[in-house]
Formats: sequence, structure tokens, C-alpha cells
Amino acid sequence: MTFAIHGLAVARGVAMGRAVLVASSRVEVAHYFVEPDAVPAELARLRAARDAVVAELQRLRAELPRDAPPELAALLDVHLLMLLDESIGADVRQWIIQRRYNAEWALVTQLDILSRQFDEMQDDYLRERKADLEQVVERVLRRLKGAAPPMAQGQEQDEPLVLVAHDLSPADMLQFKKSVFTGFVTDLGGKTSHTAIVARSLDIPAVVGARSASDLVRQDDWVIVDGDAGVLIVDPSPIIIEEYAYRQRQGELERGRLARLRNTPAITLDGERIELLANIEQPDDAGAALAAGAVGVGLFRSEFLFMGRGGQLPGEDEQYLAYRRAVEAMQGLPTTIRTIDIGADKPLDERRPDTHLNPALGLRAIRWSLAEPAMFLTQLRALLRAAAHGQVQVLIPMLAHASEIRQTLELLARARQQLDQRGAVHAPVKIGAMIEVPAAALSVRLFLRHFDFLSIGTNDLTQYALAIDRSDESVAHLYDPLHPAVLQLVAGTIAEARAWDKPVTVCGEMAGDPQMTRLLLGLGLRSFSMHPSQLLAVKQEILRADAAKLAPWAQVVLASDEPAALLQAR
Repeated sequence: MTFAIHGLAVARGVAMGRAVLVASSRVEVAHYFVEPDAVPAELARLRAARDAVVAELQRLRAELPRDAPPELAALLDVHLLMLLDESIGADVRQWIIQRRYNAEWALVTQLDILSRQFDEMQDDYLRERKADLEQVVERVLRRLKGAAPPMAQGQEQDEPLVLVAHDLSPADMLQFKKSVFTGFVTDLGGKTSHTAIVARSLDIPAVVGARSASDLVRQDDWVIVDGDAGVLIVDPSPIIIEEYAYRQRQGELERGRLARLRNTPAITLDGERIELLANIEQPDDAGAALAAGAVGVGLFRSEFLFMGRGGQLPGEDEQYLAYRRAVEAMQGLPTTIRTIDIGADKPLDERRPDTHLNPALGLRAIRWSLAEPAMFLTQLRALLRAAAHGQVQVLIPMLAHASEIRQTLELLARARQQLDQRGAVHAPVKIGAMIEVPAAALSVRLFLRHFDFLSIGTNDLTQYALAIDRSDESVAHLYDPLHPAVLQLVAGTIAEARAWDKPVTVCGEMAGDPQMTRLLLGLGLRSFSMHPSQLLAVKQEILRADAAKLAPWAQVVLASDEPAALLQAR
């Protein structure tokens, strides 16, 4: 009997094959008190289990093939950092010492506390890192129990296979040959979960957040993953299989055509040259950006260097080496590095308890940096030093006030002065501002007076303009980047920047959506920054577009009460 399971589309395309079920990674946990004289032995048992998992992940990290996507190595590093986080380990040990919980009980107790903190985070990516923490804890629990890591049941490999799981950790994924699976489906996860990241990097169709897929699908069921619609079809009829086989063939032909565009300049039919940039999270991602044909990095999210360190922030030299590696990997192309975008809703450690009723409006991004000037100066010095190795642009997130602009520029000048006093080599940088708060978009001329370029963060701009908490499922359906108010803010920012003859880029999800490309071109945008996997599809839209002819149509869309309908009709 054919049935469909709906989830979130995170990597486009169609995959068909036999379902390979990964056994649930959940581990039953015993709860009991240990005798006082048994506490040292319980602590030793916990330590031995943790060390065994660390050794296992380090081995997997060392054995990564050269062609493995950099995201896998980065996510393994995140799991290792969590395992080695002394603040987490100390809290777990306290449950054993003070309450005399057994090691398993202590682990899950601390996991519950940290999970609640992750659930309150506003940022999609960081909130979904709760899954990483759960997987790390579960690996340790399995070691305590003496069980092997979860593995898929045996399968013949002469047929295409689709991996179906409750959730997958990067380490679990490395237990399988990457070339075997044509698609992924998980019960858990979102658009920024690690499974989604890896699927996009491998260009494999994937659906996440499919709820009960791993319970409803049986081993060896024939399944279809529709990565465009976010649907898993189980036991499809011959007619449905033929339809999707045709779509699969068309998709393969389309990918072949897109690949031929890699070295084609992004120029519209009327001769407008468009800049296509890449968003990256780690220095090693620069290779994927170049391979996709990006002409630079439009957004390097530096906060990933600060995460999972137990409150131990990276020093100046460590940051400098990371930034330098990314800059040199881009081979002379511009690299835009955003200063740390983290704060009250994304705690680096427990020194700052989350007391905000709405973390999205709290001490985050540049507000947090200005509240911690020593930390901010350290990052600025590292960025200035890295600029000696290539074209570096520094991007400041979530600015809204003239006082914030003044303080930021003063600290940048102080960082330069400190480097001069040390005799350290550094170079000038262009400095830009993120336009992601409606107040910034409405007072954009203030920003243009002080900054060399602007970058529009459409994800946060949409959230703030519509008063929508994207993490709240009850209102998430109201999150609409095509809302007339959002489009007016985007269009106004682009128009003002062009009037001042200053570069402006869109670096949010809107930039990587081919359905939005023509509208943004019509609004005057000439610089797009997106995940490398999205770049060629957007380039194709650009090559087919006439920017001059799109301008009048874009104004009609702006004036409409239902912009989405006009986009669908074109």
C-alpha cells in the first residue's frame, strides 16, 4: 500500500531505492544510587567511557578520505569539543559526587538541563546543535552499557539504497560507504541540521523532520525521496516509480547542464555582470566555494570558531590562523568575515544565564561584542592580521544605532593601534554592516555614511519585520520573506546603496532561492551570497534574465498585496 510521509526539503533532487533502517540510537538508562565508597569507581567508569568515545571519533577523523566534504570533519570536531568540554564534564561529575547518581543517570540529567537551554535558542543552526549533544551523550551511554555504535542492518549493495533513521550523527554516517546511499531521510532535524548540511554538501536528495518515518518504513521497503517537495513515498506504484524515474533522469541532465556553467561568467542577457559569492562556516569550506565557481566569500560565519569550547574563547593567534587559512584558500578572491554573531540566546558557556523573555531581542551579535570589548578587540586584531594575506572584508552583524556604529569603529581603530604598537603585520580592511534589523533598513543612509558596503540578512530581517519567532511552530507558517513589508525593506536598502554607489549583497536564504533571483535582479541587486550548492542554479537564472526588462515588473511586485502570486505566475 502506497503512502507518503511529509518532512522538510533540505537537499533537492529525487532518490529511489531500498530502505536501509538505522536502529534507533536511543539507549535505555538505569537509574540507581551508588554507595559513597563506590563514587570514585563510578567516576572512573564515566571517564573511561568518555575516553573510548573520544578515541573512536579521533580515529574516524584521522581516517576521513581526502574527498570527504569538509562539513563532516567540522561536525566531528564539534562532537569532540563537546566530549572534551570540562564545564559539561564537571557538571556531570557533580551529580555523581553530590547526589550519588550512577554515571548514566548523571549524564541524562545534565542532558535534560542543557537540552532546555538549546530549545530556548533563537538561531536555527545553534538550536539544532542539541541533536549533536544528544548523540554525543548516547555514544557515551552505549560505551557505559558495553554496546556497539548503532549500525544499519545488512543490505545487498547491488540496488540503490536510501538511508532512513531517527537521526544520524556525523560519526554514524562515516560507518557507511558514502557512495552507497542515494538519499537520506530522518525523523528529526531541520534545514540547518548536520544531516541536511552533509546531504547538501554531497548533493544528495534528503528529507528531514519526517517525524515517524523510521517507525513506519520497514527494512527493504522500496521508497522514493522527493527532495524538492520534502516527501518520502513508501511502496510506490509502478506508475509513480516511472514518473519519478523520469524526473530523476531530467534531474541528472539538469545537473550536467549546470556543471557546464561553473566557469561561465554570471552576466545577464543585457550585459549586467553579477557577483556570486559563497557562505561558509569553516576555513576548509573555501574549497567547495571555489569548486562551485564562487568569485569570493560573501559570509564567513566566525562564530563557529567560538562554539563548543566550554567558555574557553579562541585566542588571537588561533583565530588569525583560521582566518588566514580561509583567505589563502580563496586564492586572492575577497573573503568577507562576519564578526561573532552570538550572545544571550546562544550562550558560549554558563557565565551568562539566559534571563531574557525574548532572546532574539537580547544581548546578541554586536551588542554582545561591545559588552565584551576585550574579546572583540582580540577578534578584530586577528582579522586585521589575516588581511595581510589577501582581500579581507569585515562584516558587523545586527547594528541598529549610531552609538553602536561609533563604538565599533573606535574599537577597530584601537585594534589597529595595538597592532602598530606591537609591530605586528596587518593590512587595511573594508568594513560593512549587516542590514537585518528593520531600524537599520529604515535608516540606511546613516550606515552608508560610515561603511564601505552593506549585506542584507533576509532571514533575521524577515523575522524582526513580521514579529515572527521562527522557532515557534505555532506561528512559523507566518514567516514570509515575500511579505510586502519585507520586500519594501529589501528594495529600499538596495536602491539607497546603489544611489550612494556602494556595494550591497543579499546573504540570506533569499539569495540562494532560484525563484527569487529575477525579482532581486529587478530590484537592482548585483551581488548574491549563498551556500555553494545553490550557486549554479542561481547562475542559470541570471544567464537567462534581462535585468533592464525585469525592473518594471519588480516594481509591480513591490506594489502588490500578494507578491508571491505574481512570482508564481511569471
